[in-house]
Amino acid sequence: MELKGKAHKFGDDINTDYIISGRYKFKTLDMNELAKHIMEDLDPDFYSKLNPGDFIVAGKNFGCGSSREQAPLAIKHANVSAVIAKSFARIFFRNSVNVGLMLIEADTDLIDDGDELVILPKEGLIKNVTKGIDIPFKPLPDFMIKILSDGGLVEHFKKHGGYSF
Repeated sequence: MELKGKAHKFGDDINTDYIISGRYKFKTLDMNELAKHIMEDLDPDFYSKLNPGDFIVAGKNFGCGSSREQAPLAIKHANVSAVIAKSFARIFFRNSVNVGLMLIEADTDLIDDGDELVILPKEGLIKNVTKGIDIPFKPLPDFMIKILSDGGLVEHFKKHGGYSF
C-alpha cells in the first residue's frame, strides 16, 4: 500500500470544532456536505485546495475537543488519505479507527505546507518527495491496515461478523 498526496499543514491543538465547526455539524448529517467545510475556520479556502489523496499534517494533540464522529467522518469524506500528526487526542484516534480514517503519528517538523508526500504504512515511512528526505514512524500492523481497508471497525464487523485477521 502506497499513499501519495500533498501536505496541508496546521499547528498544535487542532480541535474538532476547527475540523468541522458546530455551525455545520448540527445542521446536517450529510457527510459529503460537511466535508466541504472542514478546517474552514482556520483556512476558509481549505476544501478548494484539496485534491483526492492529500494529507492533513499537524502538530500535537490533533482532534482534541468533543467526541463526535463527525470530525473524522468529514475528513474521510473530503477524500483525505490520512492525517499525520505528532499526537492525537484519544477519542479522535478511536473514532478515526471506527470510521476508517488513517492516522499516522510521526515527527511533522520536516513537513511543510505543499510538500509532496508518499506514505508507506506497512513500512513505517513517509517520503517527503519535495525535500528528498524520509521520515520514519511506527509501522501500522496488518490488522489495522485490514480494518482501515474495510472502511473502519464497524464495516469490518459487518463484513466479517467480528474480528477477522
